[in-house]
Parts: sequence; C-alpha cells; structure tokens
Amino acid sequence: MTGLLHHIELYVSDLKKTKEFWGWLLEELGYEPYQEWKSGQSWKIENTYIVFVQTEERFLDVPYHRCRVGLNHIAFHASSRDHVDSLTEKLKARGVNMLYKDKHPYAGGENYYAAFFEDPDRIKVELVAPSI
Repeated sequence: MTGLLHHIELYVSDLKKTKEFWGWLLEELGYEPYQEWKSGQSWKIENTYIVFVQTEERFLDVPYHRCRVGLNHIAFHASSRDHVDSLTEKLKARGVNMLYKDKHPYAGGENYYAAFFEDPDRIKVELVAPSI
C-alpha cells in the first residue's frame, strides 16, 4: 500500500450543503459513510477516505478558487461510459453546475470520456470512464 492515497481533507464553507452533495456522489461511487462529528463528515472506500470539515467563520472571508495556489480538482474513476452518462444525468437533475457543456463528454480530448462539474464550493470534480 506504500504510496497509495490514504485520505484527503477538505475544508468547506457550508458543511450541510457539502454533505448533501458529496454524500450522494460518493455513495453512488461505492463509498460508505465513515466518520461523523459536529464539524465534519467522512466517506471511505477500501483504504481511502475523504474528509470534509466546516471552515471556521474567521477563515471564510476568502472563498475557494481552483485557479489559486492549491487544489485544482478531484477526479474519480467511473466503471464505464454508461456510468459517466448515468451520473451526468443524475447530476443535472440535482441542479449541479456542469462544466464544459459544449465539449461534453470529450472535454479532456477525443479519447477521454468524462464529466466535469462543481461542488457547492465550486471545487471542480471529474468523473472519468476507462479508456477503450
């Protein structure tokens, strides 16, 4: 397991909205709820987990932007192109902001099948189908 990702921890502006968005998405991808406390929640798949923590009020004055120093986006494997398509439709039905609509599902290139969208803090999320 050396070198594999252990966990990611993200501070968020609104934990309630984050839990609603990420809980649904991560469970669709096979994650299970893992830890929960007053200011946070995590989901786990195998040996990797993702943690979301409510940012303290005093640090909320500068909102997240993926073009600043720091995290640009998070990408997840999908099981197939059909899986990308199914989740894309579910995301749209939930009112999620989809990115690169004019290039979907090939925004990553002609041999790269993926959906790109934003979480409640506008963190870019990517769902990638296996290569053919």
